[in-house]
Amino acid sequence: MNTNAYPKPPLPEQQQDRTPGLTEPMNPKPDHGEKSYKGSGRLVGKAALITGADSGIGRAVAIAYAREGADVAISYLNEHDDAKETARWVEEAGRKALLLPGDITDRQHCKDLVAKTAEAFGRIDVLVNNAAYQMTYDSLEEISDDEWDKTYSTNIGAMFRITKAALAHMKEGGAIVNTTSVNADNPNPGLIAYASTKGAIQNFTGGLAQLLAERGIRVNCVAPGPIWTPLIPSTMPPEKVKNFGSQVPMKRAGQPAELAAAYVMLASDEASYISGATVAVTGGKPII
Repeated sequence: MNTNAYPKPPLPEQQQDRTPGLTEPMNPKPDHGEKSYKGSGRLVGKAALITGADSGIGRAVAIAYAREGADVAISYLNEHDDAKETARWVEEAGRKALLLPGDITDRQHCKDLVAKTAEAFGRIDVLVNNAAYQMTYDSLEEISDDEWDKTYSTNIGAMFRITKAALAHMKEGGAIVNTTSVNADNPNPGLIAYASTKGAIQNFTGGLAQLLAERGIRVNCVAPGPIWTPLIPSTMPPEKVKNFGSQVPMKRAGQPAELAAAYVMLASDEASYISGATVAVTGGKPII
């Protein structure tokens, strides 16, 4: 595909008054691969649990996994219409979809969504820790203790708890894929709480890959650059949304569909010797 096929800034000014945001009000609409992703049987017979799978990157990964042959558990907060749309695409691919609403900052919910996935599918072959929370602040003093704690509990605390629970249902050959960010290496000062959790995720991934190697479970992460998802208009001011993506060499935001192949590769058996890696999908911006 031509790398210039997608919209470039300036984008229409827009802002959503709830977090996480919703897909329907976004202009332009994100591409999740609904019409473009074609599977080739790389995940046939596998069962995957994806957090934050109602929209954005999570939806794109769910669609790709289903078209590659996997059943998909869709973990999300409360965006029911978005989650149902993701489930529709999974089922259209001929795979099972399991909807799992709830707050992953709740410790019991982390255990419950893993248990429900294992009960429905009999196992968990692939875990994608993708759900995240962010807000933009101009100074450290603006960030409350509660805001800091919420960011850490959502982005890294839940990842730890869900992963720990999932390991009881994962066998040799299993794969864990975590969503970090370009912010792990090049932190945006306006996203300091979010960016620091993404650094923690990258470190967690590297350590866990070593810890689980003897069990035959691989752990990797994907580091997206600016990606056009509901998180953007719901957590950034309109002027930043308007110019979102202009800072990278490709001069545009990426679309969720453009990350799907990385998540498929890391989940597939073809990646049997890849563990502890970070795959950058950043529109040409290098990570160090």
